[in-house]
Amino acid sequence: MSSPDNTTVEAAGCVLWRRSPIDGELEVCLVHRPKYDDWSHPKGKLKRGENALAGALREVAEETGYQAVTGAELPTLHYLANGRPKRVRYWAAEATEGAFTPNTEVDRILWLPPTAARNRLTQPRDRTLVASLLASLHLT
Repeated sequence: MSSPDNTTVEAAGCVLWRRSPIDGELEVCLVHRPKYDDWSHPKGKLKRGENALAGALREVAEETGYQAVTGAELPTLHYLANGRPKRVRYWAAEATEGAFTPNTEVDRILWLPPTAARNRLTQPRDRTLVASLLASLHLT
């Protein structure tokens, strides 16, 4: 009997933000994944040999359609996914240009004020990243 694969799954993502085109207030982007029916920050598994920051920006582009400029590195989250340890590195990232097109992985995105974004996130562990984003932008 072979032992289960306990190799840590390496992933990366961003807490994507922008200034509202309407009132200039900070908004955080959340993605809805129909496969899990959840709301989360854009993130995904790294490709073999891929730099974590490059992977985070690739995932943002793939999941949201936006290009972004990264800022501070945010706390890394560790948790079990399908029984395997997973490590997700995150960065604050300001959306620059782009537009969302629904795809098989992400069918909707929302731009929400920080409090609403924190409340909409499915996983409690993801909520701490919103506070970390605000701290990194000196908005706390």
